[in-house]
Amino acid sequence: MIFKGIKKEFLSIVAVSALLVTTAPVQAKVKLPSVFSDNMVFQQKTKAAVWGKTDANKTVKVTGSWNNKTVTGKADASGNFKVLISTPSFGGPYTVTVSDGEDLSLKNVLIGDVWLCSGQSNMEMPLAGWGKINNYEQEIKDANYPNIRLLQGIRTASNVPLDDAKVANGGWTACTPQYVEGFSSVAYFFARELNKKTGIPIGLIHTSWGGTIAEAWTSAATLKTMPDFVDAVNKVENAAKDNTSAKKEEGPNRTTVLYNAMIHPYLQFAIKGAIWYQGESNAGRAKQYRTLFPAMITDWRKNWGIGNFPFYFVQLANFMKVEAEPVASNWAELRDAQLSTLSLPNTGMAVIIDAGDEKDIHPKNKQDVGKRLALIALAKNYKVKVPYSGPVYQSQKIEGNAIKLNFKATDGGLKTSDGAALKGFAVAGADQKFYWAKAEIKGNQVLVSSDKVANPVSVRYAWANNPVCNLVNGAGLPASPFRTDQ
Repeated sequence: MIFKGIKKEFLSIVAVSALLVTTAPVQAKVKLPSVFSDNMVFQQKTKAAVWGKTDANKTVKVTGSWNNKTVTGKADASGNFKVLISTPSFGGPYTVTVSDGEDLSLKNVLIGDVWLCSGQSNMEMPLAGWGKINNYEQEIKDANYPNIRLLQGIRTASNVPLDDAKVANGGWTACTPQYVEGFSSVAYFFARELNKKTGIPIGLIHTSWGGTIAEAWTSAATLKTMPDFVDAVNKVENAAKDNTSAKKEEGPNRTTVLYNAMIHPYLQFAIKGAIWYQGESNAGRAKQYRTLFPAMITDWRKNWGIGNFPFYFVQLANFMKVEAEPVASNWAELRDAQLSTLSLPNTGMAVIIDAGDEKDIHPKNKQDVGKRLALIALAKNYKVKVPYSGPVYQSQKIEGNAIKLNFKATDGGLKTSDGAALKGFAVAGADQKFYWAKAEIKGNQVLVSSDKVANPVSVRYAWANNPVCNLVNGAGLPASPFRTDQ
């Protein structure tokens, strides 16, 4: 034996010394933002940025173990550096080493698709905790998906754009019961569906805040082009210049402060797309939202600088008491503003008008929400042939005392979700007084009429806070609420 004759005491010292050497933490000079950590996901098939700080003018090398090629960059006079690495098709795990002379290694890294997940409380709602979604105990128990990775953002507001985001758990984690319990349930179910159907690792950056308004998530530069928000943006920017905390107005529901703290830090990070669930806090200003929401989407796309990336959002669910007669509705107006946003390229909307709760603004059925968002992505981005939209109103034709409605996305034909007669249609004449209507399915069309309206002009469907409605397509996906009048 090679160590024959060597004293046991000496061998023990050697063993302990070796252990200390192999387990001592590496003190790298380079510092990376919180979006970089072990267990992270890099966007596949792109030029992915790796950035951070080191000593001024120092050379930084980044190496990915998928090809062991090293890309070199140089820090500026302030120590800021940015290196672009070419990522392959999905796979892993890999190691990414960032070195300024001292190595920092990111371990158990996957290459896949990264989705940013944002909005207000229905996006934020976790599987357990205050949320407790349907069947949450079993869902948590079953949530072992090593190829789904989670980055949990921490609520932060800022009067100025930040370079780094606050995150929980020290950075990225693999999807396990421990970490999924407090994570966005909508985002998790979205990723689970994508990963199961495609096998591609999915990274989720969850950055949302309950009860927040869309303008808080939009940049100051974009809001300054909208007269409604100029004064509010100026107030935030003036607060940023004022160093006395007594004069600073805190809280998330101020223009641009969530964009600054919870979106801006990720702008250099390569992503596949975004999912969004918000609108409740803007429901009293639906007309404004028709401009604000598409402006926010365009704003993000411009600032990310990667083109019109996929942006898929959730239409508001049914909520509040059921009205006996057709009435005006803020929530219906907001849903219509969301529907109109589909005019932007590469957008999609998950309709959940059948998944809400009369008494709870946070419905527990988040499984269908995540799945319907995933259907859009599967069809549009992953070349999976699957219906992803319920019936969408296209046009109307007045025929005597009736109106004939045309729809697209009628996969498998129009039908009702419960096998009963159509519900939720109302018709009006020139006086714009709406009455419940008789509605019949005629192939891929619906014929609407009412004995109370001899000369119909317009139709509304599911136009209420909590409508009773049942139009679906052959895939069982619900029709979006709509109106033919403006």
